Amino acid sequence: MAGIDLHAHLAPALDGATIAALDGVEATADGRLALDGETSGPPNLYRAERLVAALSRNGLDAATVSVPPPFFRQRLPARLAAPWTQALNAGIIARTMEHPRLLPLAYLPLEHPALALAEYERVRDEPAFVGVVGSAGGASASLADAELAPLWRLLDADGRLLLLHPGNAPDPRLDAFYLGNLLGNPVETSVAAAQLVFGNVLARHPRMRVLLVHCGGCVPVLVGRWARGLATARPGVDAAIEPPHDAVRRLFVDCLAHDPAVVDLAAATFGEDKLVLGSDWPFPMGLDDPRTAVAHREAAFARRVAVDNATAALGRLASMQLQITTS
Repeated sequence: MAGIDLHAHLAPALDGATIAALDGVEATADGRLALDGETSGPPNLYRAERLVAALSRNGLDAATVSVPPPFFRQRLPARLAAPWTQALNAGIIARTMEHPRLLPLAYLPLEHPALALAEYERVRDEPAFVGVVGSAGGASASLADAELAPLWRLLDADGRLLLLHPGNAPDPRLDAFYLGNLLGNPVETSVAAAQLVFGNVLARHPRMRVLLVHCGGCVPVLVGRWARGLATARPGVDAAIEPPHDAVRRLFVDCLAHDPAVVDLAAATFGEDKLVLGSDWPFPMGLDDPRTAVAHREAAFARRVAVDNATAALGRLASMQLQITTS
């Protein structure tokens, strides 16, 4: 194996009947989807063959594929979120089914914990899915919320990958200067990570594999502050939780930081065994070749990130499927 990109996106492939049955969804003249009145995503988001071509150019074996945040539609009420979630998951399988190098993740609506659990139970044994994806921050319930505990127990029992991708930041101050992405995304990721750490979720579910994108957001520069909060018994901090420096080393993160020094800090914070490749294909804030993010490090580290850590993040069953795909 030459490597796996664990952070790539595609839009679901929805047929006309499915689109007609969904509230707020329309097909555009150029074959894209309009969600709640806004066309979603660049054209390449709908072209799976172009992602496969990018993998070949970069010498990579495979990519895990998830729907990007515009498709989360977290403001939908549960009665509309349920059919939309099922359509997303059927659609991402349809988008990737002719391309065995593309490994889909099932979407779980974490803003509706009961629905997220029901959807995971529905797709749990679907062999196409190598893991699941949910929104970090955004409109999601707190990841420390007791309502999500049954879902965490199942993901832990299955040793399943959970990719947390930041949802839209609920802060109007970030509307200017593209700050919803440039600042909001790493902050929302950090909110989710903090909930996992201070809720002791990671320590209680050690077999669940959690992957943070964008190099873990702000976590590498905040974990020392979190540890200080525990050491000084700040209000609301449970003294019995796993120390933050230990807890974050349970997390996987991709290398998409756009700064070699931040990649090095992430390696020190999360552990060299927890960094993976992530391109964020096909978005402009991503990388054409995710391996350039670790090009400043030695070859052994780059291979560990691209292959060994990636297969560890995917878990045994998904890794077995990957071996079949790339053989």
